[in-house]
Amino acid sequence: MDEMDRVTVIAPVNIAVIKYWGKRDEKLILPINDSVSVTLDTSIMCAKTSVCFGPEFTENEIWLNGVKTSFSNPRLVNVLDKIKNIAATQRSVDNAVLSWKVRVCSENNFPTAAGLASSAAGYACLVTALAKLYKIKTDVSVLARIGSGSACRSVFGGFVRWHAGVNADGSDSIATQIADSTHWPEMKALILVVSDIKKHTSSTVGMMNSVNTSDLLKYRAKYTVPRRTEEISEAILKKDFAKFAELTMKDSNQFHAVCLDTYPPCVYMTDVSHKIVEIIHAYNDMCGELKVAYTFDAGPNACLYLLDKEVPTLLKLIKYLFPTSNLDFVIGLGDVDGGDCKFLNSFPIQPQAKDIIKYVIHTKVGKGPEFVTSHLLDKKGNPLNVK
Repeated sequence: MDEMDRVTVIAPVNIAVIKYWGKRDEKLILPINDSVSVTLDTSIMCAKTSVCFGPEFTENEIWLNGVKTSFSNPRLVNVLDKIKNIAATQRSVDNAVLSWKVRVCSENNFPTAAGLASSAAGYACLVTALAKLYKIKTDVSVLARIGSGSACRSVFGGFVRWHAGVNADGSDSIATQIADSTHWPEMKALILVVSDIKKHTSSTVGMMNSVNTSDLLKYRAKYTVPRRTEEISEAILKKDFAKFAELTMKDSNQFHAVCLDTYPPCVYMTDVSHKIVEIIHAYNDMCGELKVAYTFDAGPNACLYLLDKEVPTLLKLIKYLFPTSNLDFVIGLGDVDGGDCKFLNSFPIQPQAKDIIKYVIHTKVGKGPEFVTSHLLDKKGNPLNVK
């Protein structure tokens, strides 16, 4: 097999500040409201996927984090079929190629299914790689969406809006970039990993139950989100951190209120998650202005958005309030010395039990998917790392 037959892509995680929760069409993955996210740097957190095809392969095969997994996942099959149909329409490859089987090998450098947007990065990787392999020209965000809704936001860097759209076929449910990764370079993120185990209620099941039972979700989609989406887009363009922070925290709170308004309720935040919320509000109160914003996806881990000048002080406070035995407690961009946290002695919340925060990922706003030459499949299409 020629090396040119392999395509490898890395793609970023995105963390929403205006949440996507609930679909109006399960098969096409069409959301009931718009959402807005921040794309995070691939050098810190990313998915990596290699794809290839060949006449000698007898079946479609996929390996996830070194483990061979069934290719029968309906969303995975749907993505591949959609890409092949576009390739057939565009005649981008020979007809014989369309009958070839594919091999996919994908890895994450962060925990899967723990509320850290692993599926978004994974499907953004997959569709970008397959689109290049089949030489098609199309809106990749649409392809990513039919794999995992939030994946459509990971095909762009910077600050991204996913438009819910109104068309029944989903043709207008696309992602667009509000601003690129260079727009607000001062923006940083600290992800406090409370748990990296698989969550009890999957996002898919939780959303379905919310759509069927939550009155708050209906109000949110009709009234709250349209206004917030416009306001936070404006705040991003103006680099108005206080407004950005306020809207981010309010939307996170409402999203989890929807989860509790669901029957049966789906609970993603833990006591530690709620303690982090309490700490951030206390910190902002002592500062006299909004310096830090929290947001929680469908999991217990906190993503804190803040400007770079605030990072040393907040890290010092986090290490004080969440003592750890982990020598590599702050990873990614790493620890930042020099924080003068004058609040330590007077902070209204006492240090917590040791090791309830596993580690902190220090990261920044990043770019969208990129093609790389370090493949996960060898020249014959076999995975290089198998468990």
